[in-house]
Amino acid sequence: MIVHGFHAVGARVRRNPESITELYVDVDRRDPRMRELLGLAEQAGLRPIPVPSQRLDRLSPGRRHQGVVAIAEASLPALDLETMLDRIEGPARLLVLDGVTDPRNLGACLRVADGAGAQAVIAPKDHASPLNEAAIQTASGAAESVPYIMVTNLSRAIDAMQERGIWIVGTDDEAGSDLYDADLPDSIAWILGAEGRGLRRLTRERCDLLVRIPMAGVVSSLNVAVACGVVLYEGLRRSRPAASAR
Repeated sequence: MIVHGFHAVGARVRRNPESITELYVDVDRRDPRMRELLGLAEQAGLRPIPVPSQRLDRLSPGRRHQGVVAIAEASLPALDLETMLDRIEGPARLLVLDGVTDPRNLGACLRVADGAGAQAVIAPKDHASPLNEAAIQTASGAAESVPYIMVTNLSRAIDAMQERGIWIVGTDDEAGSDLYDADLPDSIAWILGAEGRGLRRLTRERCDLLVRIPMAGVVSSLNVAVACGVVLYEGLRRSRPAASAR
């Protein structure tokens, strides 16, 4: 697969350099950002190949490569749900996507999850986007920092999280509780459905709490990545010590 741009390539070099088979850089670009990337590559044991910008254009047609393109293995190191849950220290902050099949939405959700400090993003194998090139590129490096765990059975995954004291909090336009008024627990797995369809019935029934995001305008719902940002950052805001002190 092709990985391009400083964010995505830099993250891959930092966290999974062994997956990179070739790293191409613009021979004419020598600014601080490029020097930083070259330094990271050297530390990782990679040997960048300087090429004209036209070669990069051919490697990454129609994309804003910023002078850096890597050819890498598509797969990232796998992590199963139980292992991830075992590694969590302190309150859980997880994101579950139920039926999100657009890879760019997935990438944007991964980026939000990284920013909000989520430990993982979880999705069912049969109702989700794979972590493909489009998702990885949209994530701008977050695909390497936030595990994307695809589970065979979402209901069993929810059971496993609940057994560990993690509340499953779903978003639903018809929920009786407003996000900002709801009493939220410390450990949360936020679960969001696909745009338009929302949560599937069985998923909704397994939630410990359903909340709605208040909408003050004429549109009835938000893009799933935007909704992820709203709920994850509300959870983050409430978890900060300053918030509890007020």
